[in-house]
Parts: sequence; C-alpha cells; structure tokens
Amino acid sequence: MNAAIVWTAIGLTAVGCYLLKLGGLLVPAHTLERPLVQRLAGLLPVALLAALTAQQTFSANGALVVDARGAGVAAAAVALVLRAPFLVVVGAAVAVAAAVRALGG
Repeated sequence: MNAAIVWTAIGLTAVGCYLLKLGGLLVPAHTLERPLVQRLAGLLPVALLAALTAQQTFSANGALVVDARGAGVAAAAVALVLRAPFLVVVGAAVAVAAAVRALGG
C-alpha cells in the first residue's frame, strides 16, 4: 500500500476523532441530564463490547464459525455466573479453548 494513502488515512482518522470529541463537548448540559440519555450512556459500552466479542468469537473471513473460541467464551460465561475471580475466568476460557483445539475442534 502506498505510504501517502496510509498517512492520509491516519490524518483523516485523527481529525475525525478530534471532531467527534469536540461534538461531545458541545452538547448542552441539560441534554446530558435526561434520564434516557444517562441510561443509554451506561448501556451503550456494554452492548458494543458484547457485539465486538460475538463478532470476534464467531466469525472468520466473513463466515459464521463455531470452534474452540466459542467453547472458551462459554466457559468464561459459566465462570462469571459462578462469580469466579477474573484470573480464574480467563484461565478457564484458555484451558477449555486449548482442550477443544487439542481434541481437534
């Protein structure tokens, strides 16, 4: 890829991020104090993270894939339901995913 194209994309991304941040600062305070806006602001990051996790777990080259990653996420979910510490959650996900891959999945 041409270096000029890459640097142009980086520059446009930086300007876009700055304008997005500036737009957030220009929102009137009374708008941000509405209960609906506050509820949405609390739920939006969780929804975006869940969507990103699902997309990264169950997709490869634009196709739906169910493999060891799904088993690892399922193990992590079970550990979270059982209120395990964070390192145990990560360890369970890694161990289950590794075991499924070792068994050929």
